[in-house]
Amino acid sequence: MRKQIMSIITRKRNHANFNSFHVIIMLSAWGFAMGIASLLFLWLGRLLDEMLGTAPLFMFSLCLLAVIGCFIEIYQEASKMMKDA
Repeated sequence: MRKQIMSIITRKRNHANFNSFHVIIMLSAWGFAMGIASLLFLWLGRLLDEMLGTAPLFMFSLCLLAVIGCFIEIYQEASKMMKDA
């Protein structure tokens, strides 16, 4: 009986360690995606600003759009993970 309880405790600890590692990996991936999306949208906005002659209007607005979009996706991912847990 005691051996069975220890086995259950060990499995729960291993699952918790894997789950926390999974969260760290997901947050790192989203951080990387946010950085890449921000830089890509900044560059695209700069090109549009040069073509249209609109100073930093498109550059800032597209960068803001990329950051807001990534935060929405991170929030949806976090709520899905909390729902599953």
